[in-house]
Amino acid sequence: MQVSSDSTIALVYLSTDSINFKHFLLLMVKIHLFVNLILQNVAKHIQLTAAETDLFSSSLETRTLKSKQFLLEEGQICKHSTFVQSGCLKGFTVDKNGFEHILSFATTGWWIADMYSLITQQPGQLNIQASSPSEVLLLSKTNQEKLYREVPKFERFFRILTENSLVASQQRVVDNLSLSAEERYEHFCEKYPSLVQSLPQKEIAAYIGVTPEFFSKMRSRLLKGR
Repeated sequence: MQVSSDSTIALVYLSTDSINFKHFLLLMVKIHLFVNLILQNVAKHIQLTAAETDLFSSSLETRTLKSKQFLLEEGQICKHSTFVQSGCLKGFTVDKNGFEHILSFATTGWWIADMYSLITQQPGQLNIQASSPSEVLLLSKTNQEKLYREVPKFERFFRILTENSLVASQQRVVDNLSLSAEERYEHFCEKYPSLVQSLPQKEIAAYIGVTPEFFSKMRSRLLKGR
């Protein structure tokens, strides 16, 4: 499903004759909120004209993901940059023993992609999966490159996103090498405060690099100390 910045228009082949009118209105409100959220995200770095906003909005595709549904699996080529409208996605790898190693989470208002695969168009190393029921907007690599040509300021926007991603990735490596498990958990709580209570403990453990059993004992110890 594609979306338009005009809340009265859904660029999908729907009509009020084929669906319940109430549901149609709810869909219009949902699409309007979706577009507003991503436009607010874009506006942090660049300003768009009305025509540029329409072009960008028409380049997006909506998708609904169930909990544990994959958006991308290891070995596939990443063809989209993904913006999270609601819910939570995780990017992770799985080692030869079947253990997950979570590199990042993307909550409402965040972007996620397998950057290596998206840029090189080679098979990726990451799995991207919904940790909870999620609504996302997809921007294909093809449409992203079209935006670069037709609205050059988008190169600045995605350059900033890429730079932020590189900084975050480097900090993750440094943290994993130099911080204790307790300190890594504190950093997780600071970075993802909305996820502390909502995520399964095993996913937090996979993010900070410890076993679920170790994390459970550590968390109990930290709670008792407060």
